[in-house]
Amino acid sequence: MDLTLDEVKAARELLNDVVRPTPLEDSRWLGGKVGGPVYLKCENLQRAGSFKIRGAYVRIARLTAEERRLGVVAASAGNHAQGVALAASMLDARATVFMPEGAAIVKERATQAYGADVRFAGSTVDEALLAARAFAAETGAVFIHPFDHPDIVAGQASVGIEILEQCPDVRTIMVGTGGGGLLAGISLAVHHIRPDVRVVGVQAEGAAAYPASLKAGAPVSLERLSTMADGIAVGRPGEVPFEIIQQYVDSVVTVSEEGLSRALVSLLERAKQVVEPAGAAAVAALLENAGAYQPPVVAVLSGGNIDPLLLMRVIRHGMAAAGRYLSIRVRVPDAPGALAQLLGELASVDANVLDVVHERTGASLPIDQVEVSLQLETRGPEHRARVLARLRQADYPLSIPES
Repeated sequence: MDLTLDEVKAARELLNDVVRPTPLEDSRWLGGKVGGPVYLKCENLQRAGSFKIRGAYVRIARLTAEERRLGVVAASAGNHAQGVALAASMLDARATVFMPEGAAIVKERATQAYGADVRFAGSTVDEALLAARAFAAETGAVFIHPFDHPDIVAGQASVGIEILEQCPDVRTIMVGTGGGGLLAGISLAVHHIRPDVRVVGVQAEGAAAYPASLKAGAPVSLERLSTMADGIAVGRPGEVPFEIIQQYVDSVVTVSEEGLSRALVSLLERAKQVVEPAGAAAVAALLENAGAYQPPVVAVLSGGNIDPLLLMRVIRHGMAAAGRYLSIRVRVPDAPGALAQLLGELASVDANVLDVVHERTGASLPIDQVEVSLQLETRGPEHRARVLARLRQADYPLSIPES
């Protein structure tokens, strides 16, 4: 498969009145860690909340009138679903979208709001893909793959062209990666225009099919996926993007779940950007190994469609990973004023108490003691250590439950 720069430029021309060129925001707080300029490419602010509208629109626009009349079908955890639904509505094509069970409610409702018929199948995107292909075979609807088609890659490549125009002196581009459509598109455009720029893919540790596939020289399927980043939870690279990535991408790295959480919280606090875990992957890689990437660096925030309930959990997880959230169990005498004294000790070191639960019975709990479970907010690892040291100095028996 050989996409040319002219084909990429033609796809971008097709998108001129469809997508908005997303902003490139200077990130001084990340630049301080990297040792040079860092910019955030805010595809989370794109129409439908992610870059996916780019490839979906190019793919559907290039169908024949008869193909569009038969409708289109897709499978997605949410972002591709919204991109296909929006593109289909703009091009007068009926859209059916298969989602895995448990897909984010906000993504399901947004897809329906764009006019698509949403159906559920399986527990992973790969299982939803099988259902979508079966539907296409039964009905004649055209299957719109989320990443494994030249038109999809050509559409996503428009992100790469925008980055080069907005940041002409860029040296490194970081891209969150699932099936590989966005990474392939960006690397293809960058290779043809600025081959000196390093392009790095970033995958979640629990859903990293590319490192093994690149080592094997062909797409390799993962036996299981385990990540909160549903937008990049893909068990097997696409054939089309894999070939491009194999040629043009400098490396693919992985990040931990804690890293994704920390990056998401940091983007909320420092950049005022709401992203989903997959959208924070590039920033997570910078935070985990800032010195590895030559600035100026552009980190792509690939999507912002996050379920509010997941956002709450991720913020809590991210705060814990950053040493700013502490759960402890403390034993105090079962006597009037004992709890107040404990809370006074915590107040003396400025620990913010979020929740308190008493336990008065337990096989290992002495009859004259109460176990108090506390959830505390701290200002970071050093403050967290001071809080624990103060309690130990006051001779409180305490334990820290495993997260």
